[in-house]
Amino acid sequence: MAAHRLSPSLNRLLFAVKYGSLQPRCCTVNSSILYSTTSTDTEKTFDKILIANRGEIACRVIKTCRKMGIQSVAVHSDVDSSAVHVKMADEAVCVGPAPTNKSYLNMDAIMDAIRLTGAQAVHPGYGFLSENKVFAKRLAAEGVMFIGPDTHAIHAMGDKIESKLIAKAAKVNTIPGFDGVVKTAEDAVKIAQEIGYPVMIKASAGGGGKGMRIAWNDEETREGFRFSSQEAASSFGDDRLLIEKYIDNPRHIEIQVLADKHGNALWLNERECSIQRRNQKVVEEAPSTFLDPVTRRAMGEQAVQLAKAVEYSSAGTVEFLVDSKKNFYFLEMNTRLQVEHPITECITGLDLVEQMIRVAKGYRLNHKQEDIPINGWAIESRVYAEDPYKSFGLPSIGRLSQYQEPLNLSNVRVDSGIQEGSDISIYYDPMISKLVTYGATRAEALGKMEAALDNYVIRGVTHNIPLLREIITHPRFISGDISTNFLPEVYPEGFKGHQLDVTERRELLASAAALYITAQLRSQKVLGNLRVSSSPVEWNQWELHAELGEGGHSVVVTKSQNVFVVEVDGEKVEVSGQWNLASPLLPVTINGTERILQCLSRDASGRILLQYMGTTFQVRILSKLAAELNSYMPEKVSEDTSSILRSPMPGTVVAVSVKPGDTVAEGQEICVIEAMKMQNSLTAVKQAKVKNVHCKPGETVGEGDLLVELE
Repeated sequence: MAAHRLSPSLNRLLFAVKYGSLQPRCCTVNSSILYSTTSTDTEKTFDKILIANRGEIACRVIKTCRKMGIQSVAVHSDVDSSAVHVKMADEAVCVGPAPTNKSYLNMDAIMDAIRLTGAQAVHPGYGFLSENKVFAKRLAAEGVMFIGPDTHAIHAMGDKIESKLIAKAAKVNTIPGFDGVVKTAEDAVKIAQEIGYPVMIKASAGGGGKGMRIAWNDEETREGFRFSSQEAASSFGDDRLLIEKYIDNPRHIEIQVLADKHGNALWLNERECSIQRRNQKVVEEAPSTFLDPVTRRAMGEQAVQLAKAVEYSSAGTVEFLVDSKKNFYFLEMNTRLQVEHPITECITGLDLVEQMIRVAKGYRLNHKQEDIPINGWAIESRVYAEDPYKSFGLPSIGRLSQYQEPLNLSNVRVDSGIQEGSDISIYYDPMISKLVTYGATRAEALGKMEAALDNYVIRGVTHNIPLLREIITHPRFISGDISTNFLPEVYPEGFKGHQLDVTERRELLASAAALYITAQLRSQKVLGNLRVSSSPVEWNQWELHAELGEGGHSVVVTKSQNVFVVEVDGEKVEVSGQWNLASPLLPVTINGTERILQCLSRDASGRILLQYMGTTFQVRILSKLAAELNSYMPEKVSEDTSSILRSPMPGTVVAVSVKPGDTVAEGQEICVIEAMKMQNSLTAVKQAKVKNVHCKPGETVGEGDLLVELE
């Protein structure tokens, strides 16, 4: 009996009932893209491509589709129905509720979306299904092109154990380690002892720093085995682990490769990705300050050897660890587009998404190795909704109440998938954008990055701009003296924000005083006229009291036009600017140096929250009388945090290790919180008895929620 084929209209109706609505969408997004088109008008690729991803990478792929005249289809979860990538695409399909396993990892729903929209090809972006060979096979069975390598390459390189064996056979340098699957914690300890500490415990499948732990002794190996296997199972559905020698104080340098289906392969130079926290990249640059032409070529040629060994076609990345002697070792191959691909596009002029689409259609590469330049320097900062003061970045959630990208600056590219009003939710990666700057030299690119970070307006969520700005202006980073240990070495006691020297402190106080007086003067006028006509004299000098941290400062302000001369404890500072209080950005000149201030908030008690040199500072400005009266106000008693445990981030409680009445030792694990697929062990800060437990496994908690009370 022949199968009955549903009409397109009925098929659309059934899809809407099962997953949600199909929405035609179209909008434009202002962004500076630093690459060029290389395909010709005569090349026919695809009429319609579905992007099986979300956020900034979905937007990135849609931009190239639009440039190539290809219609785009977005998929989204129900909480992403108003997301930017949904609005940008020509069509959009809801594929399920918020949890990733029910939406962006829901292959059945995505396959239905492909059938419904008639998409001829799928671009997976990165993460989610981008390196899933089952998904690639299902597409092939439907006659839909997967814009990426074939299933053989995905399988071979997606398994870290098999990829290492293939790399050895292809004469690629590899790290000493155990090539089999580690089955138990005790097996892990035995193998680690044989290899020699320190060792790296890592998930066999996946990447992105998930399922990875460094162990320096037997106890850390057992703990690392437990957490890594749990994270691997949660993130990739595969809890297999491997162990290899940890290269102490290494650099993480990767080679971008590009290959077609005709046996041609190129290496597109390197990216330096050594600035990391929890094995996840924070700042990347291309090229690397460390590589010489001989080492660069050797790494590139080995990367191409590996690509050819697995008959690779599409864009991919071969990651290496490089020691202080420039010895390099294969780490893994990512069979997809990398997060940090924009900096390669900047220095080569190639659109990697366009190249992936061309290769998927069967075209040959239209470049040779000698055609690939290193033209200038590019730097990428990953801007996250994170609190950098907590372990260099624990996730923050919330709504972007104000959002302004620094696209008014030249040679700045912002790849983002959000806009003002967007929500950063607990369900997905907290990345806000990839901020990229380009210059003829590294110094120029760094200068552009500093200005871009100062001009980036983000309100409503905690973000990591303070950390990013401190990294790119740190003397060690500027000199190129970096490794994957950069953050713990530079900030051994954790990140504390920008530390003001005496001059900077005085400048900040002077700027806050000038802003305070500007606001006071504006409040006295309406439509340019004084509110009280019986007070015809305008003041031009004020005596104030200023507070920044501990201690107070005597401040005298004299104003002439838009220039303030501010005496802070007898030292003069000249501050000038337009002082547009309606703008989130305040360009000012302080003693002849141009700065960008951001006024985050002001209140009636004189508290002014200013973002200065990337870091947020609270300054309090009072009149002399108000300061005298304030000394009589009672001080608020701080909460005793030694007897309570609060959640440092929003997340899900994975495990609770104690119950009321238990005695815990200092450093003992109390519970485990999972946030953005990363598990975090929360421990006791002192020996005490457990009084109450306010959480249980499976519960969702917010930042600051009370978890456990101690007596």
